[in-house]
Amino acid sequence: MGTGELVTYRELDERSNRLAQLFRARRLEPGDSVAIFMENHVRYLEVAWAAQRAGLAWTPVNSHLTAPEVEYIVGDCGARLIVSSRRLAGVAAAMAPEGTPRLEHRLMVDGAAGGWEPYEEAVAEFPPEPIPDECEGTATFYSSGTTGKPKGVLRPPTLAPMGHAPSGLAGFFSLLGVREDSVYLCPAPLYHAAPIGWSMGIQRLGATVVLMERFDAEQTLALIERHRVTCGQFVPTMFIRMLKLPTPLRQAFDLSSLEWVVHAAAPCPVEVKRQMLEWWGPIIYEYYASTEGVGATFVTPEEWLAHPGTVGKPITSPVHILDEAGNELGPGEVGTIWFEGPLGFEYRNDPQKTAEAQNSLGYKTVGDVGYLDEDGYLYLTDRRAYMIISGGVNIYPQEAENVLVMHPKVLDVAVFGVPDEELGEQVKAVVQPADWAEAGPALEAELIEYCRSRIARYKCPRSIDFERELPRLDNGKLYKRALRDRYWPKAPAGQSA
Repeated sequence: MGTGELVTYRELDERSNRLAQLFRARRLEPGDSVAIFMENHVRYLEVAWAAQRAGLAWTPVNSHLTAPEVEYIVGDCGARLIVSSRRLAGVAAAMAPEGTPRLEHRLMVDGAAGGWEPYEEAVAEFPPEPIPDECEGTATFYSSGTTGKPKGVLRPPTLAPMGHAPSGLAGFFSLLGVREDSVYLCPAPLYHAAPIGWSMGIQRLGATVVLMERFDAEQTLALIERHRVTCGQFVPTMFIRMLKLPTPLRQAFDLSSLEWVVHAAAPCPVEVKRQMLEWWGPIIYEYYASTEGVGATFVTPEEWLAHPGTVGKPITSPVHILDEAGNELGPGEVGTIWFEGPLGFEYRNDPQKTAEAQNSLGYKTVGDVGYLDEDGYLYLTDRRAYMIISGGVNIYPQEAENVLVMHPKVLDVAVFGVPDEELGEQVKAVVQPADWAEAGPALEAELIEYCRSRIARYKCPRSIDFERELPRLDNGKLYKRALRDRYWPKAPAGQSA
């Protein structure tokens, strides 16, 4: 895994300049839209920087999507140009022109499929100097689509002079002490907001980015040792995979260069975080934020140890916990998480969803559920869409997931509600076992009893099914809807499920 290719800042600058020159030659002006449909490729960041310095609205597209799914995003964002790669040629070439009516130019790195231009040849004819009208572009990220069709999160482009765009990461970088000599490991896919945003933010400071093609637990440790990595960003699933490596293997790598790491994207089980702190020391920070940018919290290792399970205190704007009627809830009371703040956004082509994300006070939400403690620290319970109502009792699946994932025979787990004639819903778990040969009734019984010995019986699954691999996105988020929908009857046409 990994090409080992080194890109200097001079090469990155010149390559991104050539592509920016191509954009202008193809009559793409500030505010126009382009799409990037690539795996973590050595060319990815130069494409992103070219679009950024040309003032374009650029949309990273999930490299695991099917052709119709890519068509939907590329068509919805109105992209006039797309850059893809030879590895994704099968999907890229299958995109139907009628699904992307504004798309005029298709470039492909590493050799082109039919109907696509070779990227390297296309940019080679352009000079490596900056375009005369450089200005800051804007990234448009699409939601993961875990609870419906992906929606583009739009923000007005600043078109500020290059190098003068406000950075939402400035606060994080200041808290963590990012420096020019920092070496940042990016183990996550660049089509997600945090990996590409942090990587480009690190590069703005002149620091080094070590980019993994895809996450691998052992390789992550090897890269930290080899490149003397000082910092990195992870998701809880990555922590779990590293913790499940054999102890002698974990101890074989020198991780002493690490100064800090952060994690986000999904709630981290308390025991997982404790074990990581014991292994890596008090260098693990955590933040909670969203692609929509409605607000953010941050917590240091010391604060977390005093408030286990918290995702921290707000660092951008005040946070509120409201009930369904919009009433403010007190400490320990679970409700929807809302942030104050002037930052505006909209979901592309979805005014209803945009309206639902804001209330009459101007607070904004992405639908997460949680509570504040007496000291003002925020805790996440689950997404509102995943809450189980069984016999009139609210159950948050995350509690059972956090328990079951710590069992040594469990590699991954999803918990959700399934139909129950008496209770409305009952708790179901789907488990990816560490050893598929153990999947069966005996392991099911063992896991149910394990869960019941640690949390209240009503929160535990009444049955467990097994899958060879769960549909977890590589940003750490579980595509739970893909599992849950199998257990619910399809609604008649015109009626919601």
